[in-house]
Amino acid sequence: MAAKKPHINIVFIGHVDHGKSTSVGRLLYDSGNVDEQAMRKLKEKAESLGKRGFEFAFIMDNLKEEQERGVTIDLAHKRFDTPKYYFTIIDAPGHKDFIKNMITGASQADVGVLVVAANDGINAQTREHVFLSKTLGVNQIIIAINKMDMPGVDFSEQRFNKVKEEVSTLLRSVGYKPDQIPFIPTAALIGENIVKKQTKMPWYKGKTLLETFDDIKEPEKPVDKPLRLPIQDVYNITGIGVVPVGRVETGILKIGDKVVAMPGREGKGVPGECKTIEMHHEQLQEALPGDNIGFNVRGFGKKDIARGDVVSHADKPATVVSEFTAQIVVLNHPSVITVGYTPVFHIHTAQVACQVTKIEKKLNPATGETLAENPDFIKNGDTAIIHIKPIQPLVIERQKDIPQMSRFAVRDSGTTVAAGMCIDLVKK
Repeated sequence: MAAKKPHINIVFIGHVDHGKSTSVGRLLYDSGNVDEQAMRKLKEKAESLGKRGFEFAFIMDNLKEEQERGVTIDLAHKRFDTPKYYFTIIDAPGHKDFIKNMITGASQADVGVLVVAANDGINAQTREHVFLSKTLGVNQIIIAINKMDMPGVDFSEQRFNKVKEEVSTLLRSVGYKPDQIPFIPTAALIGENIVKKQTKMPWYKGKTLLETFDDIKEPEKPVDKPLRLPIQDVYNITGIGVVPVGRVETGILKIGDKVVAMPGREGKGVPGECKTIEMHHEQLQEALPGDNIGFNVRGFGKKDIARGDVVSHADKPATVVSEFTAQIVVLNHPSVITVGYTPVFHIHTAQVACQVTKIEKKLNPATGETLAENPDFIKNGDTAIIHIKPIQPLVIERQKDIPQMSRFAVRDSGTTVAAGMCIDLVKK
């Protein structure tokens, strides 16, 4: 049955401590995807750690432990169904590397749920996540205004409207249309309006969070584009052999296909033939865009391939570049960016140091017109066209050819300094 429902990837985003993990836990528990016994154990664990009320937040973290013991291939992805769709929730949202994972996560997500605490409103991370979601192509977004049960908020419609107004202004500033976005008042800790209808906010006549998921528009599947499957991890599984895991971005992978992983260990590509495909422990004959799969390829050795390589059909190999031109937005750099700057670029699942070789021009982000040619530097808030040279072989595609493979984030000493997309490239 599952295969017949459209599949959607969803990412929970928002400022730390605004209740992302608790919202996800509540959603999974109240929708029957976590059983009573498991929940009781988590509750005891939370209480023994002096973290009463954290049991819902532990649901995703608990999954992580299971995975560290190698129980399952679908890393930190949790499935749940609605009448219309089946969803994969990406990533344990409370994770320390959240922004980094948020980048690989959001670039895989069809929909973002932005959680904003009613008592706290917009924070720095709220801004950063909204900005990144837009830059990374998450076009559909749902807003959960959480913690409506907090003292001082007390389920007040007035407070809800105030936060809604703030968030709408933020959304508008990056190009979302707030009037087309659902805003839902929630209290995840006590389970109001996540799966169960609210009982404390008679003024709210809208849907629960779960109900809004069936209003999501099914993402277009770019099946007509060439196959691009960035590798997230490579496992060695007894009796099967080497199993790369990743998400099909574009195209279709079928059993028997001749494929190549680019750039591969030597930078020349690793050829092979696809033998098996598995998703959520079911064998598939083919994988479509959006599918998170584990697959086995005759010809791929454990040492030949790694996270960041991209699997494509042998006759249409992924593009390995020696340099590329990008449009970037500077989000959060401590000073200024100049030629010679060499931060880490996160592109699909690859993380590669790249050097800025030229700052071609500074743009007006709203209109796209040129504000300055060859500026000496760019700083926070600037949008610019720059030239970039990767330190090692890297797969990236032009926005106009395969947008799914063109987006990236730039990180430096633990923060995201910029985000952008490739607009031109020089093949290696």
